[in-house]
Amino acid sequence: MVKNLAGEFRDFLLKQNALALAVGVVIGAAFGRIVSGLVDDFIMPIVGLVSPGGDWRQVKLGPFLVGDFAGRLLDFVIVAAVVFAIVKAFLREAKPAPAPTQTCPQCLEVLPAAATRCRACAQPVAGGPTALAR
Repeated sequence: MVKNLAGEFRDFLLKQNALALAVGVVIGAAFGRIVSGLVDDFIMPIVGLVSPGGDWRQVKLGPFLVGDFAGRLLDFVIVAAVVFAIVKAFLREAKPAPAPTQTCPQCLEVLPAAATRCRACAQPVAGGPTALAR
């Protein structure tokens, strides 16, 4: 019974992508700490230099701590921008190569490389996979 339960659990981990999700959560948490460190240690000191004097995060409007909320909102925007920049830098998509073409010798129409007749003037062209743009 225990072996059967262990086998079912192993199947669950592999078939339902639970293991991949667990790895993603662990890596996501570590990545979150890196981004938070970047924001806290590098970006927020620059924001502190640019902002008006005093601790702006302690500003109150009546009983509400408006400065703290504004600071959290600013932290979120900065973290989101840093994550966006890092993800964009690492996940660049490769641009697909343009389809091979050839040019009609009569009318200079650009045709697919495999074309054997020009679609504009109906003249025969070399065609085939070796006919590339000149």
